[in-house]
Amino acid sequence: MANPVAIVTGGSRGIGRGIALALARERFDVVVNYASNAAAAEAVKQEIEAAGTSRGLLVQADISIAEDRRRLVETTISSLGAIDLLVNNAGVAPTVRADLLDASEESFDRLININLKGPYFLTQLVAKQLLKQVGNRQSAIGNPKIINITSVSAYAASTNRGDYCIAKAGLAMMTQLIAARLAEHGINVYEIRPGIIETDMTGPVKAKYDELIFNQNLTPLKRWGRPDDVARAVVAIATDLLPFSTGEVINVDGGFHLRRL
Repeated sequence: MANPVAIVTGGSRGIGRGIALALARERFDVVVNYASNAAAAEAVKQEIEAAGTSRGLLVQADISIAEDRRRLVETTISSLGAIDLLVNNAGVAPTVRADLLDASEESFDRLININLKGPYFLTQLVAKQLLKQVGNRQSAIGNPKIINITSVSAYAASTNRGDYCIAKAGLAMMTQLIAARLAEHGINVYEIRPGIIETDMTGPVKAKYDELIFNQNLTPLKRWGRPDDVARAVVAIATDLLPFSTGEVINVDGGFHLRRL
């Protein structure tokens, strides 16, 4: 049986890189989507193929652009033959963390286009492909799956990142919508909600979060999250360990979501 095929958007760095490599270890062929950093994407591809059990396919595509989304799906099908897993991971932070009353429309448009509109319409394209495959595709992971990587910012208000919070909250609702729409076809959809993960995106605020985590009890588990923490949750879903769950939220946040007195 051929390897299952996964698309990981934003797969060249940070959480996406961790997910791509973890899936390759589970013998997935992995489409590493990237927007601009070709060198980082190539390095991930080489790591994927180093063990000789999985293929890596690089596809440059800005998921906020309709033509790029179409090319990502079409290239995956033409090169690898099918799609078994979509991981909507690509996302950006605001260029400037501006107070809610001063934030720009340009920043709002950028974050909504990349973090919400892009995944929404990419999922639409992939879902149509998955429906074509139902009954015609046997995979080692069972039925196909869709995973959305959101953030604790989907519900925790940051008044200097309003555009980011709104985009992630929208992605959380998208998970429920797609899960409800595709359940009858046996296609399960999940949301993974990371907390504070050590990546280049959080690098500029490292000192702030060090203080919150280690000195102010922000999270019950007193450490930074790592990309591999998120990747482990993806692997659990991808390898069909949660077959009777859909629309489910999996927190990977060190317990940040707990309400404590």
